[in-house]
Amino acid sequence: MPELSVVITVMNEEENIGPLIQEIRKSLPGLDYEVIFVDDGSEDQTRQQIVAHADERIKLVELRKNYGQSTAMTAGIDHATGDYIALLDGDLQNDPADIPSMLQKLKDEDWDVVAGNRANRQDGMFLRKIPSKIANALIRRMTGVYIKDYGCTLKIFRREIAEDLGLYGELHRFIPVLAKLQGARITQVDVRHHARMFGKSKYGLNRTFKVISDLILMVFFRKYIQKPMHLFGSIGFVSLFLGVLINLYLLVLKLMGHDIWGKPLLILGLILLLGGVQLITLGILAEVNVRTYFESQNKKTYQVRKIFNGREYVKPVTVGN
Repeated sequence: MPELSVVITVMNEEENIGPLIQEIRKSLPGLDYEVIFVDDGSEDQTRQQIVAHADERIKLVELRKNYGQSTAMTAGIDHATGDYIALLDGDLQNDPADIPSMLQKLKDEDWDVVAGNRANRQDGMFLRKIPSKIANALIRRMTGVYIKDYGCTLKIFRREIAEDLGLYGELHRFIPVLAKLQGARITQVDVRHHARMFGKSKYGLNRTFKVISDLILMVFFRKYIQKPMHLFGSIGFVSLFLGVLINLYLLVLKLMGHDIWGKPLLILGLILLLGGVQLITLGILAEVNVRTYFESQNKKTYQVRKIFNGREYVKPVTVGN
């Protein structure tokens, strides 16, 4: 098995394939590596270019249609065999020459993930850089995972971390958060970034609302995935308490002979009362689902990074419940 697997997701990047493979060969001469290209439904000559430039180190995983970058990354990780896995963009904006130093840092300093930070980003200011800075700041603030550049694809993982990321939908931007949920130790290093030479970017401002939706999901995963009752129950009990207070106040008014029917306060009290009951019930059901998720799949609510056996550190063996 190779030491390093480089996973590259591509869609309609035919002009970039040849130069990218040349750069990889030039940048990784001293490493035992493989390259996993995942074609995510290309409609040009991308697949043919990969095959034309392939050697024994290069593998092509061709998906049946365009599933999106997160799913394509998952497919690449599933087919990788290396002890370490690097993610790399297929548009030549990431530089493969940064991979050896990142891998060395991960091994020497015992990190689980080394993430790239595009120090001198070569993209448009108003459509790419400014929205990205705002998004990065918002994600850091809401998740508590302090990575400067969430949008940089270039990252290197230990295999066990990459395999358990759980990349669904379009969660690739939140990879550091998903890794942190596993207890991964993450660091970041400045990496080079080049202007796109060929093809068109697949990103635009239209993904803003998707990012916000996924961010809400990540906040829930980060804080409440194992204790959903703490979220729904807390909100539910506050709502229930306010609803009871309002309705008691209205009951007193009714007993004093006042007409309370049709008052907005009565409607608000009923909404808060019923909403509180529903949220508490939802929290209980969510707790049941969490237990079903972990127990039905023999999943643990924790992960052991490594074990010292008295002589040396060893990788933990998966055990049943």
